[in-house]
Amino acid sequence: QVQLVESGGGMVQPGGSLRLSCAPSGFTFSSYAMSWVRQAPGKGPEWVSTIHTGGGDTYYADSVKGRFTISRDNAKNTLYLQMNSLKPEDTALYYCARRTGWGSYDYWGQGTQVTVSS
Repeated sequence: QVQLVESGGGMVQPGGSLRLSCAPSGFTFSSYAMSWVRQAPGKGPEWVSTIHTGGGDTYYADSVKGRFTISRDNAKNTLYLQMNSLKPEDTALYYCARRTGWGSYDYWGQGTQVTVSS
């Protein structure tokens, strides 16, 4: 069955960096666009970034553009999110999701917590 397992979250000070990873299984990873979506406490889900199948096309929310970088290694079946210059407002549960269309996802991971605090 399809599974997505995120890792790499943690607590970091403002200005710090983290790299999230997502390990998919149960489907042909290279055939799907993938996204990162986050949810802060008390708020709804917020799309963060999307990468298309080959890795050449990437898209970012304005709130993270220039600070976050999405990438994928189809040979290693892994999705990444490099997060730099982290801000307290980046605190959230970060999910990787398999994208099926504009704003549409059919599978999500369990999430990895990112906390940015001094």
